[in-house]
Amino acid sequence: MKAVIIGAGLGGLLAGAKLSKAGYDVEIFERLPFIGGRFTNLEYKGFKLSTGALHMIPHGSRGPLSQLLREVGAEVTIIDSSPMAIIKKEDESNIEFHDFKKGLSVTKQVKLGTILAYSLKFKPKTDISFRDWILKYFNDEFLLRLADSYCGWSLSLAANDVPARKVLEIIDNMYRYKGPGIPAGGCGAVIESLSDVIKSNGGKINTRACIDRIITDDGLAKGVNANGKVIDADIVISDVGHSETSRMYECRDEKYLEFIKKTKPSRGIKICLSSGEPLIGHSGVLFTPYAERVNGINEVTNADPSLAPPGKHLAMSHQTVLSDDLAHEITLGLSDLKKLFSDKKYEVLLIQSYSGDWPVNRVSSGSDIGYRTPVQNLYIVGDGAKGKGGIEVEGVALGVRNVMKEIGVS
Repeated sequence: MKAVIIGAGLGGLLAGAKLSKAGYDVEIFERLPFIGGRFTNLEYKGFKLSTGALHMIPHGSRGPLSQLLREVGAEVTIIDSSPMAIIKKEDESNIEFHDFKKGLSVTKQVKLGTILAYSLKFKPKTDISFRDWILKYFNDEFLLRLADSYCGWSLSLAANDVPARKVLEIIDNMYRYKGPGIPAGGCGAVIESLSDVIKSNGGKINTRACIDRIITDDGLAKGVNANGKVIDADIVISDVGHSETSRMYECRDEKYLEFIKKTKPSRGIKICLSSGEPLIGHSGVLFTPYAERVNGINEVTNADPSLAPPGKHLAMSHQTVLSDDLAHEITLGLSDLKKLFSDKKYEVLLIQSYSGDWPVNRVSSGSDIGYRTPVQNLYIVGDGAKGKGGIEVEGVALGVRNVMKEIGVS
């Protein structure tokens, strides 16, 4: 069985590793000169930065991505964060994420516990936003700010822009798989290991290779035309999202095309900092609900010092983009960092923005339409088709697992 995969991002490589291990003849085509997409390392001034995603796996060594990596035989060490996360309160004091209810009155703590337990079991049927869901039961400034910080960090969306049921699905998975972890060697170590698995199983990865079109016949994917050459295939998997994939063949399914038009990407800004001493001092997430723009920060060198030159630390902040004035958004983020670390010395290494054709996610949470297409044996993986309740790369892994089930690969 021949499987052609379009795009060598995390989703494409996970699918390729899984299929090659199952005995498929796998060939991957990547238009860029490197593999990994927005999940690989970017060497800069002796630091291992990243092309997109932070060097952090949301559910650490217990989550869907880690499970899938073990299944395919990818040799990746994931260092679980301790603590999972810290919240910086308005008075500058810190509390552990699991203790966030301590910021509420006893009455609100009891009410929140009851409502959350009920809502996790019986999730809202409507598309009520997470912010409105909180306001329905509470009028609490701290909870609203924490919701924005959490959604901004994990989804690159404000709490008002994501359905409550989606966030509750994510909270479900958080209880199931626990907190984040850092892959030793960063994102690039994951990508290199997946590449090694694919190649060791006889698969082939082509870079600087453009797919001109997907070949279909009577509603069935038959292969691709890559750089003018026809490659026959039994299965075609795309890691470039629904919209771009639909342009590679003559899609006439108006309902599907209408769904695609309604999807929207999520946007974000990452600011990378270098310092001679730790800025946050732990390997978990620092949530910053009282910052004007920055949603959270992680300092990966507390888990893996090799991600920075000797004697240096690497911290990365993330913020969702709330306006079309990118320069203003960056200025606000830099101002937040100056206030958060007013008593510490640091250097801004790099500022990276993610939007348009290089977004945080091609499809934001709440507008995902799944992994199927109108064409038989043509599937979507990656950040354009995440699995239920999956944050970022965990969602990518869950989406790949959905496709594998569909085609009968256990």
